[in-house]
Amino acid sequence: MENGYWDSLPMPGDLQVVVLMGGLGSRLGKEAGKRPKALADVNGTPFFDYQLRLLISYGFRKFLFLVGHMAEQIEEHYRDGSGYGVNIAYSYDGEKLLGTGGAVGRAYEKLEEDFLLLYGDSFMDVDYRETIYRYFRGKRIGCHALMTVMENDDSLERSNVIYKEGRILLYDKCSQKAGMHYVDYGVGMFGKHLFRDCGGESFFDMADLQKRLSLEGKLAAQEVTRRFYEIGHPESLLEFKQYAKRRFGQPQKAVFLDRDGVINNIVYREETEQLDSPLKKNEAELTEGAADAMKILQQEGYYLFIVTNQPAAAKGKAILADLYDVNTYLGKLLKENGVFIDGVEICPHYPEASAHVQERFLIGNCRCRKPGTGMVDALAGRFSLDRGESWMVGDSYTDILAGRKAGLRTAFIGNYKCDVCRCLRYEKPDMICRSLADFTYRVKERKI
Repeated sequence: MENGYWDSLPMPGDLQVVVLMGGLGSRLGKEAGKRPKALADVNGTPFFDYQLRLLISYGFRKFLFLVGHMAEQIEEHYRDGSGYGVNIAYSYDGEKLLGTGGAVGRAYEKLEEDFLLLYGDSFMDVDYRETIYRYFRGKRIGCHALMTVMENDDSLERSNVIYKEGRILLYDKCSQKAGMHYVDYGVGMFGKHLFRDCGGESFFDMADLQKRLSLEGKLAAQEVTRRFYEIGHPESLLEFKQYAKRRFGQPQKAVFLDRDGVINNIVYREETEQLDSPLKKNEAELTEGAADAMKILQQEGYYLFIVTNQPAAAKGKAILADLYDVNTYLGKLLKENGVFIDGVEICPHYPEASAHVQERFLIGNCRCRKPGTGMVDALAGRFSLDRGESWMVGDSYTDILAGRKAGLRTAFIGNYKCDVCRCLRYEKPDMICRSLADFTYRVKERKI
């Protein structure tokens, strides 16, 4: 069982990323040409470069590529990783196909104690810091691996996971069961010890290991809401080309939204007689008109990002898992209303320790806490953005200060009082609005 204080959490740079790249790519046909899937051409760039750069933006620096089909091309392109500012090592499948688990087992001597595992033919945009947190939190209560899951209801692929109240009750890739509304997203974390006896020549599918762990209650979970892209077919490759062209091509405009008081209502706590952020997902509800306003902004061509200070876990009022759960719930609630959030950045840090805090690794100074620009900069590193045509929208002076420092236009939501004006050194934001709906109307009608 989990108990005591939690003093440290590995950073992405401390962890190894293992990438399965041994697929034949036969379903791609002539689209693959004479190259492995990981190097399939996407608007003039090898496919896996997009995923690699995303991982680098999170701070990962150590990679192990499990290669097979046309391995020499992958090694020639990426070499030792120094051209990307990272370290890349290789493990070779050999002549006999051993399956996903067998490929990992073959690389056993090169694996680190805990590692992230993903596929070289998929683009998976998840919060990898949450992945790390969920995995190591799971280890504290006896889990040996983590699976990312997405509510799917057979929309992208056949659902294969029974997931309830934060727990994976069953994963079965081969047999569909009642209650399977989620799908394995494709990003996982594992303990090296799971592959100790898998280094032979026998075929071994990773799915068999994950099914066993789910039945034993030893498979931790991270629920995600943004879709994945895989390039197993010509149609899916074309779909990703279109997506990548917008995201990584010509700079786009965006709206960076504060969360509490702008997207969701503030919670009144009787025990403290104070207003507070929702600390559980059942406390989270959208502000009136927020979903409609955000839908219009998306239709107007804006990316929608959430950037939010959430120090409750660092103050001992919650644990970080609760705060992530609230963000996931709000993302799903907005999705049900036709709004798709392109990215979420959360700052869970606080500079001063509380006697009640359990997760002490959250205490300290950081760049991400507004009025710092770390959250904006992180998203700008993952998307091609036009900051001059983008907005920071919030109900606090810290939002406005962060927006200004980041080179964004700024909009203040709510009552603009003297104390706010004073904190902003008597310099007004670009726009003062009654609500998010008011901001959206004025942006759409160009009444700025």
